[in-house]
Amino acid sequence: MTHRIVIVGGGAGGLELATRLGQRLGKSRQAEIILVDSHLSHMWKPLLHEVAAGSLSLSDNEFNYIAQAKWKHFQFQMGRMCGLDRKSKTIELAPLLHDDGSQAAPARKLAYDTLVMAIGSVTNDFSTPGAAEHCIFLDAPEQAERFHRLLLGKYLAAHAGDDKQAQLRIAIVGAGATGVELAAELRNAAQQLADYGLGNIAPGNLHITVLDAGKRVLPALPERIGRDAHQTLEKLGVQVITEAAVSRVTADQLETADGRVIPASIKVWAAGIKAPDFLQSLDGLESNRINQLVVRTTLQTTLDDDIFVLGDCAACPMDDGSGKNVPPRAQAAHQQASLLAQSLPRRLRGEPLPHYRYRDYGSLVSLSHFSAVGNLMGNLMGTVKVEGWLARMFYISLYRMHQVALCGVFRTALLMLSDRIGRRTEPRLKLH
Repeated sequence: MTHRIVIVGGGAGGLELATRLGQRLGKSRQAEIILVDSHLSHMWKPLLHEVAAGSLSLSDNEFNYIAQAKWKHFQFQMGRMCGLDRKSKTIELAPLLHDDGSQAAPARKLAYDTLVMAIGSVTNDFSTPGAAEHCIFLDAPEQAERFHRLLLGKYLAAHAGDDKQAQLRIAIVGAGATGVELAAELRNAAQQLADYGLGNIAPGNLHITVLDAGKRVLPALPERIGRDAHQTLEKLGVQVITEAAVSRVTADQLETADGRVIPASIKVWAAGIKAPDFLQSLDGLESNRINQLVVRTTLQTTLDDDIFVLGDCAACPMDDGSGKNVPPRAQAAHQQASLLAQSLPRRLRGEPLPHYRYRDYGSLVSLSHFSAVGNLMGNLMGTVKVEGWLARMFYISLYRMHQVALCGVFRTALLMLSDRIGRRTEPRLKLH
């Protein structure tokens, strides 16, 4: 029988891997490649803050899994993984539900010969009272669209009323890349909403606060880059509060451990990540405190050679002797997908597997059209700080590289042309 490789999770790493294996093994029928995801389409997660602010249309930037599967010679199964039976080598998929809650398809099992877990991460609210009830997380496109509807609703309500000086307060918990990028994008959205006639909430009356329990903005990046981002946010009128651990969230405010109260009608939690909870007890596989599955440098789980893990849901050791794990970043998922695209064909041939070595090529943070900051790292140039227009161009190129990995150079060029034409003929801000 044909060897079956099941990939669970159609994020950046999972979809790239399915695409590469489909072209390499699926097309020639050396293996059967099946991608499983709970959604019908893929959205590059680093762009969700732009969807939330309305700067980016979700429908124009999705990759449909069914179409991608046809073009790239793999199969797609819609479903949410909820269990694993390593003895029978099957995964369990939860029932498919309609929007009204009725069942579209029953629970089912899917057999595998090789299983790849690439289900990413979700927001970690650290069990903070009220966070889950009153904050919006930006883990998935539907959450970003929910935020956008709520934001637009506030502006439309103010527009329909008589108050020409309406106020709107938004609080963002977490000064990492997501929090910083969202704050800057919202400042841009405020100006554009006013330009489109929704000016009862003047740009200056949109009050944005970013809070973080740590000592500085962008703690994962070099200090000078965090300092520049902090200064840029303050120039844009964003209030930044560091060393402020949120202890409680209510419907209309945040409370910090040191007694401060931050009023806000819209609240976003972007302060940490964890792997989905069901991984914590997945048929005996080893996991860590944030639910990541522990793997060796071959990306195989410590207790089962037939199960591989990549991306944010993998606890993969660094090879520098530090005892730390590979950071949960998009570039790590891309590198690991590239490695497995080589490893799995070699495994079918009975050859030894290569080992993963993380390469940090730097980080870039977008501050909407105002600026961008980051650092680029390489063997020849060392670490180079980039900012402004140049950093913005590098930032955009990351998404273009992702598009090339999924659909090739020619189709990416057509997408870029379509996007450029669309920007000239359509509103710059999503108003629905």
